[in-house]
Amino acid sequence: MEYRQLGASGLKVPALSFGAGTFGGRGPLFGAWGDTDVAGARRLIDICLEAGVNMFDTADVYSGGASEEVLGEAVKGRRDKLILSTKTGLPTGEGPFDAGTSRSRLITATDAALKRLGTDYIDLLQLHAFDAHTPVEEVLATLDTLVQAGKVRYVGVSNFSGWQIMKSLGVADRHGLPRYVANQAYYSLIGRDYEWELMPLGFDQGVGAVVWSPLGWGRLTGKVRRGQPLPDVSRLHETAEFGPPVDDELLFRVIDALDGIAEETGKTIPQIAINWLLRRPTVSSVIIGARNEEQLRQNLGAVGWSLTPEQVAKLDAASATTAAYPYWPYRRQAGFARLNPPAV
Repeated sequence: MEYRQLGASGLKVPALSFGAGTFGGRGPLFGAWGDTDVAGARRLIDICLEAGVNMFDTADVYSGGASEEVLGEAVKGRRDKLILSTKTGLPTGEGPFDAGTSRSRLITATDAALKRLGTDYIDLLQLHAFDAHTPVEEVLATLDTLVQAGKVRYVGVSNFSGWQIMKSLGVADRHGLPRYVANQAYYSLIGRDYEWELMPLGFDQGVGAVVWSPLGWGRLTGKVRRGQPLPDVSRLHETAEFGPPVDDELLFRVIDALDGIAEETGKTIPQIAINWLLRRPTVSSVIIGARNEEQLRQNLGAVGWSLTPEQVAKLDAASATTAAYPYWPYRRQAGFARLNPPAV
């Protein structure tokens, strides 16, 4: 397994990390993702550690906290061998203190996550969404308190816009508070919006991408085909409304390109899609998920080999879309590109 620096931090993370969203299986959304119990989680974690995947990501909203509980129980006795990453900030209830990243909520939510995970520290705590009701200064000062207390070691964000990250980094630099070193972001061959603003920001500011849903919410498994119904077993049946929107023509154009490369390489469509991501600038780690051992072993096959430049170019062309303003001039007009060379 290849290990990379997480942004500009000193923390080394594996190129592939494991997402525990399939652990627990509570509720309509996460129940559709998977219902792995403690025994099943131990087996998947064994396989991950054998392959060098030592970073495990979860969140307090996954199955109402059950994901953290299952993960914590499954890593007992080997906590020092792995990196635990979790997220907080999204609503976990209907009460006024059940959402956001105020000082009170962050401290309470972190203590609750520590208890569920059965540990006394979190390696990487990420804010699951921007809280417009809480001053950035309050958020960062609270994170500093948690770091100083030894409860959290590194901090990051997830689903933030570029200006929200940049404002936070400016406040952190001005007041000597912890900088975000990770941005857990959606990025895939059928969802390249990350490249428009977040990738240049990460490149410039030393914020590493921890990629979620690298297979486009299950669309790049090889089971979704032009003119064919969805497979019987697919999260798209029940959860498509929660996932990123994808134009059908873009999807099938990318699938056609992946099919051709699969024939050339003997690799599967998911392996190729993940391998493409691993070569992108600012990507520190790609989160893979699995309901079972077979899926996990297939996804682990995304490392240890490389696409050729010609194959990368083919995937780039098939997945290209027109960026939103003001980003498209920098891609299409020579004068803009001369002033602002891309990070890629």
